Amino acid sequence: MKAQNNPPTSVYGVLQQNEASSDIDETVEQILNIGYAVIDAGLSRSCLEALSLAFQNTRERYIQNFGADNLKQLGEYHTIRSLLTLGGTPFVNLALNTTLIKIIEKLIKGKFQLNQQNGLINPPKENYNQGSWHRDLPYQHFTSSSPLAINALFCMDDFTFSNGATYVLPASHKTENLPSSNYIQKNAIQIEAKAGSFIILDCMLFHAGGFNTTNIERRAINHVFTIPYFKQQINIPSNITEPENLTDKAKEILGFNYLVPNSIADYFKSRTTVKT
Repeated sequence: MKAQNNPPTSVYGVLQQNEASSDIDETVEQILNIGYAVIDAGLSRSCLEALSLAFQNTRERYIQNFGADNLKQLGEYHTIRSLLTLGGTPFVNLALNTTLIKIIEKLIKGKFQLNQQNGLINPPKENYNQGSWHRDLPYQHFTSSSPLAINALFCMDDFTFSNGATYVLPASHKTENLPSSNYIQKNAIQIEAKAGSFIILDCMLFHAGGFNTTNIERRAINHVFTIPYFKQQINIPSNITEPENLTDKAKEILGFNYLVPNSIADYFKSRTTVKT
């Protein structure tokens, strides 16, 4: 229940307190403490419209290439894997969003890379594979003193209570096991967010897509950033178009510096260019 009045500002008996001097610092503090936050990606309406069109065009090609029946059989019909390697520049730019990267840099200590970028569709009045409680490091039951992986879910459409906005279990990134069913029912929070927002989660936070009760699908683009010791879901560097147009920093974030060496000589070469 939300407080009726503003919380107290005075303190006593406190020797240490965090400082947050910017919106980014406040976002980072919230993610570290309760596991999630929502930010505006800063995209114009025209950029959002262009991204929406690119999403739809890429989705149509994806279904044509892999077959609707095949995707449904695999449970993959409502997912578009590795968007940036299929749809190109709009999705590369989204993954490299300046505000998002500044937040990731403060959350993950040292080097990190984009592990995956997938399009997600929450279909109307239908169950789908993201509608179950999970972590974005699935099957893992551990905690860490600082984040190893961060999820940035970009809202292509408004996330509302009725169209299946994401549920989270606050602070569950700090406990090893999924809480009990009764605990989940009492403590789960559903996050509403406007199109053009990022919902940023610690990947160990338990979350789930809600059931879409409307007649219109809800679309999102999920990003997972990890320390380089986690392998990418799909090899991004070998599938991305026009890598020569990327900056050195972009290449690092997209994983070009963290490919598995093919030989001892290649390993030695990698040691002269990057420290992990």
